[in-house]
Amino acid sequence: MKMLLVGAGAVGESILRILQSRDPDGKWLEKVVVSDCDLYRAQEVVGHLQEDERFVAEYADAREKDQIVALIQKYQCDFVMDAAAPYVCNNIFDASYEGGVNYGNMGTWSVPRDNPKLGLGIENSYIEPMTKYNFDRHKDWQKKGIMACICLGVDPGVVNVFAKFAAVYLFDEIHEIHVKDGGNLTIPGADKDTIIFGFNVWTVLDECINPNIEWDKEKGGFIVEGAFAGEETFEMPAGVGLNTLVKVEHEETVTMPRYLEQYGLKKCTFKIALDDNLVQALKVISSLGLRSLHPIHVSGVEVVPRDVVAAAAPQPKDLGSEMLGKMCVGVHCKGIKDGKTREVFIYQPFDNQISMHDWKMQAVVAQTGFGAAVGIELIAKGVWKDAGVFSPEYFDPIPYLEIMDEAGFEYGIVEMESQYKTINDKKIMAQIFTDAANLRKLAAKLEKR
Repeated sequence: MKMLLVGAGAVGESILRILQSRDPDGKWLEKVVVSDCDLYRAQEVVGHLQEDERFVAEYADAREKDQIVALIQKYQCDFVMDAAAPYVCNNIFDASYEGGVNYGNMGTWSVPRDNPKLGLGIENSYIEPMTKYNFDRHKDWQKKGIMACICLGVDPGVVNVFAKFAAVYLFDEIHEIHVKDGGNLTIPGADKDTIIFGFNVWTVLDECINPNIEWDKEKGGFIVEGAFAGEETFEMPAGVGLNTLVKVEHEETVTMPRYLEQYGLKKCTFKIALDDNLVQALKVISSLGLRSLHPIHVSGVEVVPRDVVAAAAPQPKDLGSEMLGKMCVGVHCKGIKDGKTREVFIYQPFDNQISMHDWKMQAVVAQTGFGAAVGIELIAKGVWKDAGVFSPEYFDPIPYLEIMDEAGFEYGIVEMESQYKTINDKKIMAQIFTDAANLRKLAAKLEKR
C-alpha cells in the first residue's frame, strides 16, 4: 500500500505510529505521504517516526481538491486516509474518487438546518445527514472499481465491528444495539473549572451540539432530539465504573440499521459521557453563536466563529501523561439466543498511562488511531475489499478481531442478566456438580483399592 494521510493531527500521528509498529519492515505498508495544511506539523510527525524513509511530509490544503489529487498522482498512492477536520471530509472523499484510489475516514460530515424540527424524520433537522453524501455515491465508486470504507475509527469503527460480530455470532436475532462511550479519565490537581477536549475540538463542537439521532424501526425510523437528551447511568466494565451518558449525533445510528436490520435490528442509539464543565462550555458556545460556520466580520476581518473556538481551545495533542484512568467504548446488545432473551456488552478499554508509555499518545487519541490502523491493515492486505462505499459492518468481523488480539488491542464481553444467562448459569453449575460427583466416585474407588 502507498498511502496518503490527509491531516497530521494527534489521531493522524497515532495511526502512523501503530501502522509502523505493525509493519516495521514494509511488507504491506510501502509508502506514506503525511500531508497537512501546516507543513511544519507534517514534518514534525515524520520526525517522530524514527527516520523511517517510508514516511515523507508534504503540504496540502484539504479544501483544495486538486492538491490532494496531485499528491496521489505524484506518489502513485493507492489509498487515502482522511484524518482531517470533518468539514473537508467530502472534499477528500471526492479527491480520492477523482484520483481513482481507495479511501478511508473516521467520520463523516453533516449539515443541520438552522431551525431543526425535532421528532420523526432526519430530513426535517438536517440538510445533509451524516453518511448520506458518501452512500449516495456508492454506485459511482462501484462502477469505478474502487472502495471507500467510512467510519473507521473506534466509535464509529471498532464498535461497528463488535455489532456485526454480535449479530452474526452471539444472537439468533439482534433487536437493539446501544453504543456507549465512557471512561474515568481525570487530571489530578486540575482547576475545578478546567475544560478538557479529549478529541478534535472541531469534531466535539460538531457532533455534541448538533441534534442527536436514534433509530427506532417500530416508531417509524430516525428520531431527532435536542443536544444532550436521553441521560442515563451505565456501569462500565474494566474498572471504569458508573458513567452518566447522553445522546449525541453519531454515525452508528445510521450505518448499523443499514447493514444489521437484516439480522433483526429494531433500535439503535449512541450515548457518550461528557464532563460537566465541557457540557456547560458547549451550551455557552452554542448560545453565543460561536459554533456557527457562517463567517462574521470583526474589525474588518472575516472569521468563522467555530474556527476561532477550535483554535483557541485546549488541544487534545497537548494532553497526555497528566491524565489518569481509562476510556471504555462498547456496544450494549439485546436480542434472542436459543429462544431466550440475551444481553451482552462488548467493549474496548484503553488505559491512558499505558497508552502514553507504549504510544506516546493520550488514550482517546490512540484508541481512535488503533481502530483506524487495524482497518487500514486489512485493506492493505486485501482482506477487506470490494467496490463501492461501505462502513465496517459490511465486512467479516473475525479478521479485525484477530488483529486486535495479535496487537494487544484489548476487548472483552460481559454477559449481562437475561433469560439466556440464567439458563446458561444453571447448565454450568449442573456440569460442575456432575464433575464433582464423578471425582467423588473415582476417589471412593481408589480408597477401596
